[in-house]
Amino acid sequence: MPSEKAVVIFDGACNLCDGAVCVITRHDPNSVFELVALQSMQGRALLSQFKLTDVAMDSVILIKQGQYYLRSDAIIEIAKSLSGAPRLVKYVAFFPRVLRNATYNFIAKHRYRLFGQKAICQLPKK
Repeated sequence: MPSEKAVVIFDGACNLCDGAVCVITRHDPNSVFELVALQSMQGRALLSQFKLTDVAMDSVILIKQGQYYLRSDAIIEIAKSLSGAPRLVKYVAFFPRVLRNATYNFIAKHRYRLFGQKAICQLPKK
């Protein structure tokens, strides 16, 4: 149904992902997104439903209107619904997907070393 919220599935232990969640929360004035840690029961159920368990640890995932988006495609789709400066990220779509995802994959592979990780996930309050 079009009225359902889009779901962002993220790595709840990753500090980079935590920062992205804070940005989404701050710049989502219409409450378009529901934020779900992939480590949660709801996250695991959605990953199983969409058969995404193999890619989950290395990708932010957006589920919107029954369709899923991975990696840079997910980031671009999320940015389209945000307000303020984060909305500008949607223009990354002008770069070839292979280049966008190569950059995304490099950052995802090294995210814990570059940004650290935490023991537990806490969703920010709106």
